[in-house]
Amino acid sequence: MKADKPAMRSLDFASCYVYAPCGGCAVSARSRSFCAMVKAAEPPRVALYAGCVVRQAHLMPCLAEFFRTIDVLIPIPASEPSGSNREYLPDRLVAEGLATSSWKGLRRIRHVPKSASAAPGRRPTVMAHYDSLSVVPGSDLPNDSCLLLIDDVVTKGRTLLAASMRLHEAFPQARITAFALLRTLGFKDRLEGLLEPCVGRIVWRAGDAHRNP
Repeated sequence: MKADKPAMRSLDFASCYVYAPCGGCAVSARSRSFCAMVKAAEPPRVALYAGCVVRQAHLMPCLAEFFRTIDVLIPIPASEPSGSNREYLPDRLVAEGLATSSWKGLRRIRHVPKSASAAPGRRPTVMAHYDSLSVVPGSDLPNDSCLLLIDDVVTKGRTLLAASMRLHEAFPQARITAFALLRTLGFKDRLEGLLEPCVGRIVWRAGDAHRNP
């Protein structure tokens, strides 16, 4: 795949919570603590978050429509090939009735630096993520499935867009969307609250991923 011609140029996504890494208010500070808890993936807390996602999906028409036809949840792999897939959140969402099953066939085959700890300008590109990912061959996943990528946090959307490219190659007839529990509001100083569900889009533009909202 050429870096200037990705197979998927846009990806619809949803999220439930917001996170302000540089905000100065008390709610922004709470969002950073919340983000740390999400990344720690403690089972009781993840179960609580998954239940909230499903409740919001029932309460908000835009989320209800977004999740309506999802068949299979696919966790985004950790940044290390030996790292565990972030399987607990997808499994809990399946248990809550959001989809019929989860599938762990998307793998990290080489290391990429963690975006959260990389300096600005040194974070992995879309194509770096793409080159580090692989789909397990010989999968019996139906080609026309509605697939939902699951991640804990979305910033620009590079990882999710790269993962969608890999899945599109393996399952060209599948409908692919994405969900992140939190979305980063990098330049926002004040938050009114942590729960702010949305549906948006990640697009490939000028050689990079761009997320809206």
